[in-house]
Amino acid sequence: MNTLANSVRIIPATAVPEGAGVIVHRTIGTAALRNYDPFLLLDHISSDNPNDYIAGFPSHPHRGFITFTYMLDGYMQHQDSMGNTGNLEPGSAQWMKAASGVIHSEMPKQENGLLRGFQLWINLPAINKMDHPEYQEFPATAFPVIETADYRLKVLIGRFGDTVAPIQDDLTQVTYFDVQLQPGQHFQHQLPAQNTSFVYVFEGNGQFNGQAVALHSLVAMATDDNIFDFVAGEQGARFIVVSGKPLHEPIVQYGPFVMSTREQIDEALQDYQSNQFVRDKAWIKRK
Repeated sequence: MNTLANSVRIIPATAVPEGAGVIVHRTIGTAALRNYDPFLLLDHISSDNPNDYIAGFPSHPHRGFITFTYMLDGYMQHQDSMGNTGNLEPGSAQWMKAASGVIHSEMPKQENGLLRGFQLWINLPAINKMDHPEYQEFPATAFPVIETADYRLKVLIGRFGDTVAPIQDDLTQVTYFDVQLQPGQHFQHQLPAQNTSFVYVFEGNGQFNGQAVALHSLVAMATDDNIFDFVAGEQGARFIVVSGKPLHEPIVQYGPFVMSTREQIDEALQDYQSNQFVRDKAWIKRK
C-alpha cells in the first residue's frame, strides 16, 4: 500500500473467492481497507474463464445496507424470495436497498466467456436499516453519457454538473461515474467537500495527482482531498469515480448483515434461521 501526501492511499485489489467460488478483485472490505464510511465493500468481477464465475452467487440474505451492481460485460440473472426476477445486461445497473431484509441470488449467464462488473455495498444510517426494501433497475440506455475529445463519462448515480443519473441516493448522496480516458489525457474533477471518495482503475493505468496507479488498484482519498487530476497512461485508462457522505456511526457486521449493534445482528440471525427474515416485500422498479 503506497501513500501520497499522507492522505491518499493506493490499494491493490486482492483476489477473493465469493459466493459459490467466484473469484473477485476486492479492495474495500479487505484488511487494507476494512470499511470506508459509508462504503463497506467493492468487488470487481473480471474473467474470460467461465470456471471462475459460472457457479455464481446462490441464494443469500442481506440486511442493513444497499448493494449497487453495475455490469460491464456478460449477464447476471437476479432472483429473490419475493418473486422478483431480472437480467442485468451489459451496461445496466441495479440499486438494491436491502434494508430490513432481502434474500436473493445472482447467477451469471455466459456470453462469449467474458464477465465483468462491479458490486458496491453502501451502508445505511442506523435509523434507515429496517426500512422497507427497494429496488431500482435500469438498462444501459437509461444512463446519460458525456463525451469530450479527452474522455467518455457515464453517470450512474447522482449527478455530474447538470447531467443527472436515473438513480439517486438521498441518504448518503452517493455519486458514481464510469470514466474512459484517452491515452495521455487528463480528467480533472472536484468532489463534494468532506465526502469519502475513491477511484478504481479497471482498464489501463495512469497517474493520480502525479502518483502512479496500476491496473486493479483503488485510490482512497481523505475527506480533504476533494480535487484530483488523473492522467491516463499510454494505453489509456478506464476507472470508476465514487463519492459519498460518511455516516460516522457504529458498524457491526456479520457476513451479509450490517447493523449498529451486536443485538441487531443476533436478531437478524434469529430471523433468518426462523424464516422470518423478509418482513416487507418490494418489487423491482424498471424504466
